[in-house]
Amino acid sequence: MHIIVCVKQVPDPEGPQSCFAINPETNRVEPRGIPPVLNTFDESALEAALRIKDAGKEEVKITILTLGHKISKNVMLKALAPGADELIQVEDEAFAAGNLDSHGTARALAAAVKRVGEVDLVLVGRQAADWNAGQVGIGLALELGFPIVTLASTMEIHDGSLLAERALLDRHEKVKCSLPAVVMVSSEIGVLRYPSLLQIKAAKKKPAVGWSAGDIGFDAQAARNRIVVRRLFEPELRNRDCVMIDGDSPEEAGSRLAERLRQDGVV
Repeated sequence: MHIIVCVKQVPDPEGPQSCFAINPETNRVEPRGIPPVLNTFDESALEAALRIKDAGKEEVKITILTLGHKISKNVMLKALAPGADELIQVEDEAFAAGNLDSHGTARALAAAVKRVGEVDLVLVGRQAADWNAGQVGIGLALELGFPIVTLASTMEIHDGSLLAERALLDRHEKVKCSLPAVVMVSSEIGVLRYPSLLQIKAAKKKPAVGWSAGDIGFDAQAARNRIVVRRLFEPELRNRDCVMIDGDSPEEAGSRLAERLRQDGVV
């Protein structure tokens, strides 16, 4: 069984606000002096693939697929170390941050998957930590012509089919679909396991292939973005004063709160 896990390199979302600046001319957020990291949502997808491999029902090969420009070797080693088998790195200036919207990214990833050839399962995170659009997985399934399962919190392979549980707002839903398929993995599946020192050393020797946009037959000029950002700006920060409303009883506190809200013109 061949599983492809799509991962993305993103600026560290835990970085301080001062490390990010909005360029009003390009309508892009530009990180400054902050290292890239592996998208945490994609880590969940990788953990899902590793659990399928751990089940041992059949031989499983896990390929890490990443798309971008100036991709960090250390970030990709983190994806390989926990148990993936190989890395395919599609790197091109056309794939630099902000050059492709969700539609273009899905088309480029689909072209890379088709170049790989035979694949049984494609796993992606539910969203990326930079733009949080959550659209690429659905577009990828559409481009490949595969069924898709979103928000999967657990999954297993049984008799050539995928059995998954979806974590919805008000319930959990069990679904079954044929393979090959695309699955958007939810964070509820858990955090990515930490590799051992031996695994980290072994990751440096695992097969790694580098492709360009031309290698996957992707024409960046023809794949025009469908999302047009008219304006990107930082909301104005306003000072807020906190007033504590108390009372001898909950009823009295509630009455005083209602009166204060009326005085301030809120209600």
